[in-house]
Amino acid sequence: MLELVIGDKQLSSWSMRAWLCLRELGLKFTEIPLRLDTPGFPAQIARYSPAARVPVLLDGKLAIWDSLAICEYASELAGGRGWPEDAAARARARSLSAEMHSGFQALRSQWSFAAADTGCKQPLDGSGLADLARITSIWRECRDNAHEAGPWLFGRFSIVDAMYAPVALRFRTYGANLEGRVREYAESVVANVHVRSWIAAATQDMAGRREST
Repeated sequence: MLELVIGDKQLSSWSMRAWLCLRELGLKFTEIPLRLDTPGFPAQIARYSPAARVPVLLDGKLAIWDSLAICEYASELAGGRGWPEDAAARARARSLSAEMHSGFQALRSQWSFAAADTGCKQPLDGSGLADLARITSIWRECRDNAHEAGPWLFGRFSIVDAMYAPVALRFRTYGANLEGRVREYAESVVANVHVRSWIAAATQDMAGRREST
C-alpha cells in the first residue's frame, strides 16, 4: 500500500499537488499527516525524507520526495496516464509542469497558499502581476486548444493540472479577476470532487489548530 506524507491541507500546496495526482489517477494510498511549523515537525519529517520537506511518497522501502517526482512515479504506476497520449502535447505538458515547479515565486510569496480561505485582499506588485499574466496565458492557450476534449488543461486530467491546481485555490482565496475559459478552468478545478475534499479537510485543519492554541 502506498503512503503519502503530507503537511497541513490548509498550508501545503506541494502536498496538494502529489495528493491530487494520486487521487485522479485512481491509486490507493493512506495519508500520513504532519503538522507544519511545529516544534515536533523536524524530527517527524526526518523519519521519511532526507530533504526534510513534504510531501513524501512511500512505496515499501522506497521513499520519493518532491511533488513532481511523486507525480511521475504515480504516472508510471498508472500505466502512463499522468501525461497526454500525444507526444507533442506530452512534451508541452511536461514543460508547463516544470515551469510551475521552478517558477512564479513572486505570486506564490505574495499570495500564500490558504486552501480554505476566501475574501483575502493582498495586492500584487509588478512581479506578481507578471506571474499572474503568464499563468492565465498558459491556461487560456491550453483551454482554447483542448476545450472540446474535456475540462482539464489538455482535455483529460494530467500531471500539469495537479501542478497548477493550488494556483486555482490561490485565485479563489485572493479573488483574482479571471475571464472566459481561464475563469471556467479555475472554477472547474475548485469544483472537482477531490479538490472539494481537500478544501473541506483544510477547514478542519484550521479548526484543529484553533482548538490546540
